[in-house]
This record gives sequence, C-alpha cells and structure tokens, in this order.
Amino acid sequence: MKKNPSTMDMVNGPLLPNIFRFAIPLMFSELLQIFFNSADTIIVGKFAGDTALAAVGATGSLVFLLTSVFYGLSTGSNVLIARYLGTRNDERIRAAVYSSMIIAWCGGILLTLVGIMFSKPLLGLMGTPEEFIDLSALYMKIYFAGVISLLTYNFGSAVLRSKGDTKRPLYFLIISGIINVVLNLITVILLKWSVVGVAVATVASETVSAVLVMWILINEEDATRLDLRHLKADLSSVGEIMRIGIPAGLSAAVFALSNVVVQSSINFFDSTDIVAGNAAGANIENYVYIGYTAFNQATLTFTSQNIGAGRTDRVKEILIKTGLLVAGAAILMSTVVYLAGPTVLKLYTDKPSVIEVGMIRTGLVARFLVLNASLDTFVNSLRGMGYSSLPTILMIIGICGVRIAWIYTVFPVEGTLESIYMCFPVSWAATMLVEVILWFIAYRKVCKN
Repeated sequence: MKKNPSTMDMVNGPLLPNIFRFAIPLMFSELLQIFFNSADTIIVGKFAGDTALAAVGATGSLVFLLTSVFYGLSTGSNVLIARYLGTRNDERIRAAVYSSMIIAWCGGILLTLVGIMFSKPLLGLMGTPEEFIDLSALYMKIYFAGVISLLTYNFGSAVLRSKGDTKRPLYFLIISGIINVVLNLITVILLKWSVVGVAVATVASETVSAVLVMWILINEEDATRLDLRHLKADLSSVGEIMRIGIPAGLSAAVFALSNVVVQSSINFFDSTDIVAGNAAGANIENYVYIGYTAFNQATLTFTSQNIGAGRTDRVKEILIKTGLLVAGAAILMSTVVYLAGPTVLKLYTDKPSVIEVGMIRTGLVARFLVLNASLDTFVNSLRGMGYSSLPTILMIIGICGVRIAWIYTVFPVEGTLESIYMCFPVSWAATMLVEVILWFIAYRKVCKN
C-alpha cells in the first residue's frame, strides 16, 4: 500500500507519542464540536427564549437514539479498515471503504424518512410538554432532512481515523463549525427564525463537512481512495461491518433509550424551566468528553491495527496507557466543569431556576463521568480484539436495565431531580465491573494463545 503522509505506524515503536499524535486532533475536534453546539444552544436560549431552548434540548436524546445504530456501524467500519491496514491487504481495504460509504448513504435515506414521518409521535410518547412539542418536531424534521450529510461525514472520518489521520477531520470541523455559528447568528438573531434557524444552520454546516470529507477520499492516493466509478458494496465487508457495528450501535441505542426514559421522567415535571435547565446542564457536561473520548478512540483503533498485524503483545499496554489518560482527562475536565458551572450556565439563560437545575445535573452526572470514561476504555479494547456482541449484551443489562429499573422504582418514591440523575453513576459503576471481568477473560483467550 502506498504510504500516505497523513497516516501513522500504530504497530511498531513507542505507543505514547503516537497515541498523543492520534488523540490531540480528536480532542480539538471534540472541543470545537461542543463549542459550536454550545454556541447553538446559547444563541437560541438568549435570543429566542427559554421555550425555544427547551424545544431544542428536548430532542437531544431522541435524535441520538435514532442515529445511534449508524454511529455504531461507523465504529464497525473503523475497526474493520484498521484491521485490514494492519494486514496490508489493499483489496480488502478498498472493499471495506466502498461498503462503508454505501451503508452511510442508505442509512441516511432511511433516517430521513423515519425522522420526518415519526418525529412528533415519538416526542409525544416521551411526554414532551404541549407548550413546545410542535417546535421540537419542526426542529427534528429539518434536522433529519439533512442527516445523510451527517452520516457521510461520520463514516468518511471513520475511514481516515482507521489509518491515524485525525487532523483533516479537525480542519473540516473548523470550517463547518464556523459556518454553523455564522448561520445561527443570521437566522436566529437577524431573521428571527428561532428553532428553524438552528436546524437550518446545522444541516448546512454538516453538508459542508460531508462535501469536504468526500473530496479528500476521492483524491486519496492509497487504498482508502474512494473511486465512484467502481463503487459497489462487498457483501463480505458489509457482513463484517454489521457484525462489529450493529452490537456497538445497539449499545449506543440502548444508552440512548435509557436517556429517553430519563428525559421522559424530566418531562413528567411539566416545567419548561426544568427541561431548559436539563438541556443546558447536559450541554456543558459535554466538555468532560473532550479528552477521554479521544483517548478511547485511540484504544479502539490502535488495538484493531495491532490485532490485525498479529501484535497481540501490545494490547494490554495500549489498554493501560490509554486507560490512565482517559481517567485523568475525565477527572480533570469534570472538576473544571463543576467549578465553572454556575458561571457558564449564565451564558445560556438569566433565570436562576434554570441555572439551579443545570447545576443539579452537573453535580450528579458530570462529576462521575470518570466511571463512564473507564467503562468505555474496556469496551473499546474488547471491540478492537473482535468482541462486540457480548459487551453489548452486558451494556444493555447494565446501562439500560439499571437505569430503567431505577426510574421505575427509586424515582417514584423520591420524586426529585436528584433521584433521576443518580441513575447515571449507579448504572456506569455496575456495568464497568462486569465489563472488566469480561476483558480479562477475552484477553487471556486472544492474547495468550
């Protein structure tokens, strides 16, 4: 395979320099993505009001639920292509790249239809308050009208990440993010389009990022080049992507489903202030993800390439080094977010009651995200070793099962926001214990033979 200057050698040499080289652009990507999303939320909250803020915030868990399976499939693409890169099999790399993009486009069409037709009924099932359910449904319909661009960017970025290229997706994000903020300022403040303006700006910026990643793939000079003239799905590659990606997607879907249940419980209070405060709190909570998601992506990609190259001796070292970096990043950022929470929340709203709700969530969710971060490290290592289904089953039991049981047992007794938010750290701790045990079993089987 022709050497591409944007790629890195994940199989040979010291790990830490390459882990940082891989993760730092991803950190900036995550930071910028969160910053731009925060700008959306701040603009709509400050200039369109708390009702508009609540309307957009109420869609978050449902949007994630509908897109989560395809996020998982992009993970499957990442794992498969990285493994073939480790074996230096150009033919299989090309087949996996072509198949990945076809999955993205077919999935985009499917999600567009589902999002447009079922947004309001699904929001109704969640108990979204009548005061803003129509605004929430309108936002979702516009968002899903352009979701094919989102999937194109996600799958295209997965292809680039599989070979260690995390810089160019960062550049694309900078460009599209700036476009998003500028369009928000124009559509929300100047044109007074409220949630419609936010949705239009999001779709337009995602389209730009999709075009950029497609341009790069079409002009690549190695086996990951996307030649549209020979584009076709390879059934073997599709099957492997599905085998790896569907469990990962189902895991994300279960996580999203449990959040839908949580959101429904929050909607139970029938308070715009509570829904808006929850949305703002969840938004600043995302800053904790900046460091640890990047290092966890390194866990997945480095493990996959080394397994493909037969370097099973490096799997444990990858887990230990990325795991320590993940935990450190999560603890640092959760502390910063909690301490800065009251000040940052004032950027979203001037209402003390909304800020109070945001801080309740930050105190009980953001501060314990190190549990979720460490859980993801073990799960990504397992997926990199080729185990995807069993970790997913355990995630379903641990995350979804514990949270739903908590919401239907503890919350009715306590009836407080605090009792809702405690389901997050409890479910993370329970699930991590089981996943750690599974990792040791899988490691002995895969890496000690």
